[in-house]
Amino acid sequence: MTYFSCNFYGKYKKSLILKVEKVSAFAYKNRGGNPAGVLILDEMLSEEQMLEIAKEVNYSETAFLLKQGNSFRIRYFSPETEIAFCGHATIASGFILGQKFGLGIYDLVLSDGKIQIEVNENNNKIFTSINSVKTYTYDIEKDYVDSILDAFSFSKNDLNEKYPIKVSFSGINNLILFVKNKKTLQEMKYDFEKVKELMINKNIVTINILWKENENLFHSRNAFAYGGVYEDPATGSAAIALGEYLRNMGIKKSGEIEILQGFDMKQPSQLFVSFNEILNSSIKVSGACRFVN
Repeated sequence: MTYFSCNFYGKYKKSLILKVEKVSAFAYKNRGGNPAGVLILDEMLSEEQMLEIAKEVNYSETAFLLKQGNSFRIRYFSPETEIAFCGHATIASGFILGQKFGLGIYDLVLSDGKIQIEVNENNNKIFTSINSVKTYTYDIEKDYVDSILDAFSFSKNDLNEKYPIKVSFSGINNLILFVKNKKTLQEMKYDFEKVKELMINKNIVTINILWKENENLFHSRNAFAYGGVYEDPATGSAAIALGEYLRNMGIKKSGEIEILQGFDMKQPSQLFVSFNEILNSSIKVSGACRFVN
């Protein structure tokens, strides 16, 4: 964990020492995962203070939680901006809530909507699950897709034509893009500044590049230039979006899938997604966590 000294101007003027828990979410066999900062607050900080802390923590996201009645208000900050929703930081937050308050179900209030998380134990490991907001999938303009492909140096022959490029909403907008070969996924690279501009212009928060090994196993790499990060090793929001995409497109109408991500970054991560056949209904993503030393 890390401690921060913060001048706080709330009901009373005071200086606070804030404890930031560092947790890696969606860990694979107690290795890797995607690290996030988690702070459980007594009083909400200002946006400027939260952004300053997120910059100091320097993970792709830091989550700030404040108990409100029977729920927790949660906000997410990357080192550059506030993010409406972050899957891995929510999973990490559930892990800390479970450590602090016990196993069970917690209601989280987002800036736009509510979600539930479940914290339970399985084989001596704590697993956190997110039940998402309503999801949906929509088309994106061809010119925009062409610009994205150009910035990634992908040719049309690199793409899996069975999976049209779409945007899926999971609390944030995620561009879904399938490639034919695992090698193409492993060699992924892109023009950071160009992609960042394109993502901000369309409010596309992640670009989820995928290779399908079989019906239930997918390999993913995720560009997060929108938040100032080249690549995320585990992305819960994008995992939810993939489940939404598969259901919406009629590719897999219900069931469970596994996503492996971060292996090319030497941060192996494992995400589990489950969903029913009801269009736009909540989708669950689950994973294990570990503390970061």
